[in-house]
Amino acid sequence: MTKTDAPKPANQKRLMKSAARLYAVQALFQMEQSGQTTEAVVTEFLDHRFGAVYEGEEMLDGDISVFRKLVDDAVNYQAPIDQMTDRALVAKWPIARIDPTLRALFRAAGAELTQSNTPPKVVITEFVDVARAFFPEGKEPKFVNAVLDHMAREAQPEAF
Repeated sequence: MTKTDAPKPANQKRLMKSAARLYAVQALFQMEQSGQTTEAVVTEFLDHRFGAVYEGEEMLDGDISVFRKLVDDAVNYQAPIDQMTDRALVAKWPIARIDPTLRALFRAAGAELTQSNTPPKVVITEFVDVARAFFPEGKEPKFVNAVLDHMAREAQPEAF
């Protein structure tokens, strides 16, 4: 999400939260692939990714508190989030067998579903948009929608 795409300031806060979700998925993916600590990855993202310029486009700054909370909660609550994700997946596809980008996405979304007051429908919509960013031509966004719907109904049944 680039700054040149950004609408008026009224939507800036929402866009910064959306960017934080995308960055959180990237950070969780990077942690899994590299073995880096939470603090090392968070520091790298804050120092080098938020507001970075790629191919002449300046990326949006993410909401730092949302980013930190998502990454920290995804790490701190990884076991119960992974168990909830496993229950939402088909029995033959445990979380360990799915694409690492999707695994990071489910962990970030699971953290927000279980550790925040964000309405589950907002979480689902936001993370389906993140899936579209990573898989613009694939079926993954529909898969993400179905899995997150199942997870949201388990995490916050009263919201449905």
